[in-house]
Amino acid sequence: MQEKIICFLIDDDQDDQEIFSLALNAIDEDIDCITANDGVDALTKLRRERGFTPHFIFLDLNMVRMNGRECLKEIKKISHLNNIPVIIYSTSSEQKDITETMLLGASDYIVKPPSISILTKRLEQVLRKE
Repeated sequence: MQEKIICFLIDDDQDDQEIFSLALNAIDEDIDCITANDGVDALTKLRRERGFTPHFIFLDLNMVRMNGRECLKEIKKISHLNNIPVIIYSTSSEQKDITETMLLGASDYIVKPPSISILTKRLEQVLRKE
């Protein structure tokens, strides 16, 4: 039996969380989507819950309390997450954001698409890359 895929979405927008979950569900109903509402909550969960090691981390750039760049830097300091791909999931399509986050260790960058079907296709590409 295949291990259940766990995706961890760090995004402060409830609507984006909902759309993301729907897209993952369209790919495979067995994919678990766990969410955190900001970088601070996400890091608390990732550091405290030793058994919590998602297969993929999706990270919004523009969040209050702690932005995606800061959160990415902190995630990269957590040793048991070293091999977990961190994918930026943002409304920004600025090349400087893409370049900067890739240099900080992001493994991919998804610009939030206008429809669930486009997001589903894009997420499928990311998940199948493994």
